[in-house]
Amino acid sequence: MDASADRIAHPWGSRTPYSSPEMWPVRVDTYLENDLEPGRVERWVQTASILHSDGDAMDVAVVDGRMVGVRGRAVDRVNRGRLGPKDLYGWQANASSDRLRRPLIRENGHLVECDWSTAMGRIVARSQELLEESGPEAIGFYTSGQLFLEEYYTLAVLARAGIGTNHLDGNTRLCTATAAEALKESFGCDGQPGSYDDIDHADVIALFGHNIAETQPVQWMRILDRLESTAPPNLVCVDPRPTRVARRAAVHLAPRIGTNLALLNALLHEIIRTGRVDHDYLAAHTVGFDALASQVANCTPQWAARICDVPAARIGEAAELLGTADRLLSTVLQGIYQSHQATAAAVQINNLHLIRGMLGRPGAGVLQMNGQPSAQNTRECGANGDLPGFRNWQNDSHVADLASVWNVEPSALSHDGPPTHAMQMFRYAEQGSIRMLWISGTNPAVSLPELSRIRSILTQDRLFVIAQDLFLTETAQLADVVLPAATWGEKTGTLTNADRTVHLSDKAVEPPGEARPDLDIFLDYAARMDFRDKDGRPLITWHDPESAFEAWKACSAGRPCDYTGLTYDRLRGVSGIQWPCHADAPDGTPRLYTDGIAWADPQVCESYGKDLLTGEPDDEAAYRALNPEGKAVIKAAAYTPPPEETDETYPYQLTTGRTLYHFHTRTKTARAPQLNAAAPDVWVEASASDTAALGLGEGDLVEVTTRRGALRGRLRVTDIRPGLLFIPFHYGYWDTAGGTGPDSDTPGRAANETTITAWDPASKQPLFKTATAALRLVQRGEGRPAPAPNTTASAPSTRTMPGRRRGR
Repeated sequence: MDASADRIAHPWGSRTPYSSPEMWPVRVDTYLENDLEPGRVERWVQTASILHSDGDAMDVAVVDGRMVGVRGRAVDRVNRGRLGPKDLYGWQANASSDRLRRPLIRENGHLVECDWSTAMGRIVARSQELLEESGPEAIGFYTSGQLFLEEYYTLAVLARAGIGTNHLDGNTRLCTATAAEALKESFGCDGQPGSYDDIDHADVIALFGHNIAETQPVQWMRILDRLESTAPPNLVCVDPRPTRVARRAAVHLAPRIGTNLALLNALLHEIIRTGRVDHDYLAAHTVGFDALASQVANCTPQWAARICDVPAARIGEAAELLGTADRLLSTVLQGIYQSHQATAAAVQINNLHLIRGMLGRPGAGVLQMNGQPSAQNTRECGANGDLPGFRNWQNDSHVADLASVWNVEPSALSHDGPPTHAMQMFRYAEQGSIRMLWISGTNPAVSLPELSRIRSILTQDRLFVIAQDLFLTETAQLADVVLPAATWGEKTGTLTNADRTVHLSDKAVEPPGEARPDLDIFLDYAARMDFRDKDGRPLITWHDPESAFEAWKACSAGRPCDYTGLTYDRLRGVSGIQWPCHADAPDGTPRLYTDGIAWADPQVCESYGKDLLTGEPDDEAAYRALNPEGKAVIKAAAYTPPPEETDETYPYQLTTGRTLYHFHTRTKTARAPQLNAAAPDVWVEASASDTAALGLGEGDLVEVTTRRGALRGRLRVTDIRPGLLFIPFHYGYWDTAGGTGPDSDTPGRAANETTITAWDPASKQPLFKTATAALRLVQRGEGRPAPAPNTTASAPSTRTMPGRRRGR
């Protein structure tokens, strides 16, 4: 049992040191409401976290039909009983008094309650009207990374084979699209090569734009325990902020925003120059090395230092650690994915492992991480627009195979072009070609860039908006129909974490009022629309989570994400099994590519690749010419400057990101008292040197302005790199007087009032970390501190800057 009672002040708990190759010791974390004694718990129900991509396994405590707490699952491979702050406290949001309990429809400009038949009838009528008037491309679906596998798969079937639309994506586009694209570019297929277990064995752990201490806190606990051992690994941290990872790193690189690719090309240059290349591995398993060597030949540390504003000597130190590691583990997240040249940079991290032969064995792997709990399921099931089962939309045999699984004609599946990504869907809605948008489990009125534009799209009279959610979010308040959904703990389903570990989440309590599981809502819609297969039978034949899971298994059979060896019964008890799991791997697969590259052959690959700089898809002929034997592809890319550069008007770079205590737009975490108190409002981080030059101090109310919009927040003075501002993106308006957004003449509270509508050409992921900004004082703080946590990367500066001008 963890001795630390206050997991807000001490978010990572107590240490259990261990050395490789020992197993990570068990530590069971528990939180019960009102100091309830564990013996009074009537039932413990198995589940896993729904508030980040760790997949932390836990049990829900139930008394009198209510959730009353959680505990970590000691038998699970992912967390060995540990829970992070969001795990421990976030469940309380389920019982919030403002949960949606009945459907709502818009009448005379106002949302009013109605019954399910009325709400679904309105959706079906509009669907049928648009299909008759404009065809399937008038309808789009935008979903989440927080539903269950069974729900994503059902949505993919009804959207693709029922409606016939290509307009289907998830908010995973905002956080994990680059991970998927980078894996496809390098290995021909999605799917994490590595495992969380690699933390136990690595002697060097490199974290590229990944603040793991706050985004996957339990895996940071694992790293901390290894750091406290007799044989600690060395950490390499690439992050412009002074994260907890940076403070423990052997080498910390804090590059200028938008220059990741230049830095990575310099690291590759040094590793190649010093001869730290596994030529036997390259010859056996890769193509493209010569092009990479040529591309980075002149990318010296000195060259990168001028671009990245990082000392050349420090780049050399990092390259020395990466190049001499016996077991190198790299993790990647939003500092790469949401920045300029995102896919090109993420691919270079794959290249680092390929040229060093660091794949497929304990401690040697790469984790192109996810940000959301079931983002992996979105991608596997095709709810991100790709074909389910990692099938290739450009490969006619893959399309025919999927059509056979669904018993429809291949022509029924729209695949004349690439899937429509989320930002393009909103552009189509803006232009008027998408006339109905079904939004499930996400809140684009706060999470998408350039929010004034998003609000104007969602409030168009010609766009019919459906919001399916737990609360009356900023998006739901703008919708034409609002459907009350059940959430984690109130329904049954599976979710797969960032290292391919599948967990079962069982229903513990009833949902409030008339709220329904997302699966039930999608099944109801499919039945009312009377979707049929080519033989006239119902297109969707399953009726509950378990039968939906069995249908998904048939779709996944023989594909990289093969689930055929899994059942609900197998996922209960000793939990946490990694796909692929099938007859030849009945206990799952800890690591991919242990014996070569399995899914890059032209006949089986998920993608033929893209030009990393333009995003133009390659075709089968080009891919076959490059990679006839199905090896890993080493792709090079040249650095280009970011789309916005600082100037006299906007002299600062602006980046956004997460904090440990909140998740996405705070619809759940702000309703957990402990989490909300830890970070109750938005703040703005700036360096000690920049704030001293402007005469600003801790707690001052400041305004950040970009070419798109402005926001106001209290100032936190930190050790962030000079010239950079940071704003957490979680804060919207549902808990303010305005409700949906700022008044036209008032600066906002949401970070995305300021961010740019631009995306990576290959992954189509929005570039939240590329804006330039101005900073000005609005009001002195008069000793009032910023509402930022002191335990995280947002901790106050350790530096004292003289000469601060207080003014009047």
